[in-house]
Amino acid sequence: MYQRYIQIPKIIETKSIFLVGPRMTGKSTLLREALPEALYLDLLDADLFRRLSARPDHIRELIRDETKVVVIDEVQKLPEILDEVQRLIDRNKDLRFALTGSSARKLKRGAANLLGGRALYLNLHPLISAELEDDLRILDRINRGGLPALIDSDHYERELGAYVGVYLREEIQAEGLTRSIGNFGRVLETAALCNGQQVNFTQIGSDSQVPPRTVSDYFQLFEDTLIGSILPSFRKSKSRKAVATPKFYFFDTGVARVLSRTSQIQIGSKSFGDAMEHLVYLELKAFMDYTFSNAKISYWRSESQIEVDFVINEDLAIEVKGTENVTASHLKGLKALSEDFPEMKKFVVSLEPRSRIVDGIHIVHVDEFLKKLWNGEILRG
Repeated sequence: MYQRYIQIPKIIETKSIFLVGPRMTGKSTLLREALPEALYLDLLDADLFRRLSARPDHIRELIRDETKVVVIDEVQKLPEILDEVQRLIDRNKDLRFALTGSSARKLKRGAANLLGGRALYLNLHPLISAELEDDLRILDRINRGGLPALIDSDHYERELGAYVGVYLREEIQAEGLTRSIGNFGRVLETAALCNGQQVNFTQIGSDSQVPPRTVSDYFQLFEDTLIGSILPSFRKSKSRKAVATPKFYFFDTGVARVLSRTSQIQIGSKSFGDAMEHLVYLELKAFMDYTFSNAKISYWRSESQIEVDFVINEDLAIEVKGTENVTASHLKGLKALSEDFPEMKKFVVSLEPRSRIVDGIHIVHVDEFLKKLWNGEILRG
């Protein structure tokens, strides 16, 4: 069992929470362990769902005087209950709710009551380096991903494949989120082949035989169901005009690998460099979510195709290279961006065993970088 970084008991002392995240990231397990005394209502329980669907105010009858925290699992299955949750919060300032969900789509599309600031929104990610400590090498993390139920499995390859099938069947088809599961599946696999690259709806549509407008809708669905996120471009550079097209990353390296039908990734391959970049992005995003940072993450690419993998505000630039020998050519993007932002702190995250500084650029091993990140030495929470 892994000790999760996010401290639910401390957070819920002051405010109710929406805990969201893709399937099998451990939301239910985390809340059961962190809040053992809570009243737990699972909307996957058919009888409970039926009763609350007919009468959302039935929840009042389930809450006792001694109840301090109520957990409602899979709240997106019954958005109407949120009106009753708000009434209960307003009437009892000491009562807290922990609401979980794996999709924001039904809440958004149903114009659900999102509690008007009465609940803190928390995104639970797959396992991060601070939770794994030294249990897994970087290559294992890339191939296995970070889903808690799968990461230690001897059969993780098969189980990742089953996870993708469950996602397609239950999250999309069973909830009626798209009319054509076949079209969606083709776009999903094509998107995985383009993971970490600029999003081109026309090209993806052509490759998957789906109209570009439908592809655009599916990418919105990816975001709503938390299976991926858009990385916007950084466009504040003046000396070199930047491209505007965003990138897209899946929420987990193992899931992205299996979806793209990529076999085991090996160090030294192009796939390894791309996957290490993906992993660093996921760690940065998780850090910003878990520390409630207001920082904005983006990437920078000039029209002449000079690129920096990640830019955070105007303060930090990060290039990821899956090599043990960082050369001058690997520093090109960071140096170009420095022309407009000379005070920006710059890192190359690599496999070099010893840290060094070249022209103000910090070259560090990926393990050291991630330790510094979660110690608060790279970004401030």
